[in-house]
Amino acid sequence: MKLHEYATHDATGLAQLVNRREISPIELVQLAREAHDRLNPTINAVVEFYDDAESVPGSDTGPFSGVPFLRKDTGPTEAGRLQECGSRLFVGNRPTVDSYFIQRARAAGLRLLGRTTTPELGIGNSESALCGVTRNPWNLDRTTGGSTAGSAAAVAAGIVPIASGGDGGGSIRIPASFCGLVGLNPSRGRVSGGPVRQDSSFGLARTFVLCRTVRDMAAALDVFSGPHPGDPFIIVQPDRPYVSELSQPTGVLRIGVARTRWGVVDVEPEVMRAIDSTARLLEEMGHTVIDIDAPYEVEDILKICFGLTSLSSGSLEDSAKAMGRSLNSETLEPVTLKLNEYGKNLPLSYFREVHEDLRIMRLRVGQSLHSFDVVVTPTMPTVAFPHGGIYNTTHPTISAEDFMRANGALYSQVMVFNITGQPSVSLPLAQSADGLPIGIQIVSRFGEEATLVRVARDLEKAISWAARRPPVFPGSSE
Repeated sequence: MKLHEYATHDATGLAQLVNRREISPIELVQLAREAHDRLNPTINAVVEFYDDAESVPGSDTGPFSGVPFLRKDTGPTEAGRLQECGSRLFVGNRPTVDSYFIQRARAAGLRLLGRTTTPELGIGNSESALCGVTRNPWNLDRTTGGSTAGSAAAVAAGIVPIASGGDGGGSIRIPASFCGLVGLNPSRGRVSGGPVRQDSSFGLARTFVLCRTVRDMAAALDVFSGPHPGDPFIIVQPDRPYVSELSQPTGVLRIGVARTRWGVVDVEPEVMRAIDSTARLLEEMGHTVIDIDAPYEVEDILKICFGLTSLSSGSLEDSAKAMGRSLNSETLEPVTLKLNEYGKNLPLSYFREVHEDLRIMRLRVGQSLHSFDVVVTPTMPTVAFPHGGIYNTTHPTISAEDFMRANGALYSQVMVFNITGQPSVSLPLAQSADGLPIGIQIVSRFGEEATLVRVARDLEKAISWAARRPPVFPGSSE
């Protein structure tokens, strides 16, 4: 198999080739290494490709048998491997426990070949003092989005067909939108964060994958879903495998469409045109489409953003002690230090206020959207923007308050569904005039990933994005 042929297959397709013995897992690892060696110097997506990648374990019978896989450098841990979280504070950190996510990945046949870049501690966009700038394969001057920056760039560029990600405020869906990928944030509780991170970030953060096709998304749901001991609650389990939903009828749905601004940032005209065309397509499919306004006040989102960022800051003191280091400009980036100081100065009563704000937000959004089977919004109000600026923790002068306010304002339409716990997926349904991907967010009721699989399948069939290739891709310049 040639490199450009490898890069055009999705994970399911590569596994089928392995199962038919048309290619071996070792050959796929070698192709992934070749793609990494050729493309990573340009996009800086992979912080470490394992020296021993050809010998990593993986099932020979799972649904992703032999498929190359990369791990985001925050979130699930791989025992004995580095996990530095994009931060100088954690340089040399090696967890001792395999997360349930990693165990399930191996059992499914995925070959974990390395780790991808992330902004410091998953805060901000595609830049960090430790990892440098991760570049978007569609336009090297543009961000990939955060915080699953490296995984998105690696999958978009064809280094691997699937990679892990984490979403605590849009961090899977935003890079999916900017890089032309399928990015699902599952329901709260669908994928366990155990054994050490159950219900991470007060229930807002979930781990899943970035991929290029809906069938890979469905197969990954089957692989990574399911409860484990210590999980805080057991979500309703699916009636059948998610892959089976690919052949099930969708039925007639009541769909709410967001054509008005849901945040402080105006929706770019090209993004709104993509929303309009998606709504027309869904109507042509027979669904009932109704315009809806934002089910929340932006100031309420900003208040929660302030609170959650602040409450998580105290753990850095313990981390620094464990690493034998201090919190200073040599170990943390400017904005991260300011966020830590901001959180330390809040009263203990603030914890109760934040949780009450979360409860009220879940209630109000739930009441507003409950009558809809699916809600459609822009994933982001803009296409990928240039590197630098106020959305990165490397910014030398921005205050903690202004950083949180800017991020909350830009990401409110994705962050709200972290709060409610609803499953939401970004699909690459459009492109701008200059070729940048535009993601559309599809949201279903809590626990109803099956609905998302069916709707996503229908949209993928109607708008085939599989043939789109970024300029940085094997064979693009050959």
